[in-house]
Amino acid sequence: MTVHPSLQTYADAWTHSIESIAELVSPLAEGEWNGRTPCPNWSVRDIVSHIIGMECEQLGDPRPIHTLPRDLFHVQSEFARYMEMQVDVRRHHTAPEMTSELEYTIIRRSRQLRNETRDPETMVRAPLGKEQTLETALRMRAFDVWVHEQDLRTTLGKPGNLDSPGALVARDILLLGLPKVVAKSAGAPANSAVVLDVHGPLEFMRTVRIDAEGRGSLDVAPSLGPAATLSMDWETYVRLACGRVRPAAVADRIKTEGDQELADAILQHFAVTP
Repeated sequence: MTVHPSLQTYADAWTHSIESIAELVSPLAEGEWNGRTPCPNWSVRDIVSHIIGMECEQLGDPRPIHTLPRDLFHVQSEFARYMEMQVDVRRHHTAPEMTSELEYTIIRRSRQLRNETRDPETMVRAPLGKEQTLETALRMRAFDVWVHEQDLRTTLGKPGNLDSPGALVARDILLLGLPKVVAKSAGAPANSAVVLDVHGPLEFMRTVRIDAEGRGSLDVAPSLGPAATLSMDWETYVRLACGRVRPAAVADRIKTEGDQELADAILQHFAVTP
């Protein structure tokens, strides 16, 4: 049996990214696993632990019974606590233990995906005891793994795959959050438009149009008279939208035109991931 056609794109993107991660971390020395990454408060080991944990949950494995230390001050929410559990339980694992568990998890998940016969709308496990459709689950795993692949590449000084199948999934997911950023968080005026122009390995232009009620929507058609235009490269867009960097740190890579106050407000609220 083959995976449902609507799931194949996400399965392919997930496979490409997670195999790239395995290739990146397999030669690392023990000390390199402690390297700090752009993902706030997580090391290389923490990111790989997170990926292993989330994939094991998709496989239906029980969550670890583990008490988090009280000094993890970055854990401020129930969602963060949920995510940290799979990470902290592996914090003392050695490099061989990490790579072998990652390899075994990839084998198990790949087999599961190859034999997947369920309808994309089938409800499956989601974080915090919730449920989501199989299609949403696989799309989010493809997105998450690609973003963390980029975290690891930044730390290890091995850039790449900015135009991979996972990058395309990430683009579409990150753009879904843009109307709320522009209309609600930044407070763009009614009946206005804001243009985002992204260049580099992935090139695209999108317009956020604000209606008379102040609601934002995404449009592929350009605006002739936008209130503001923001231009940046694809890597900078990802880092900002995923909360990996503050606008001031990449100001030299961003060009703004039009209403500067509005552009600044958009950039200050640009992150759309938890």
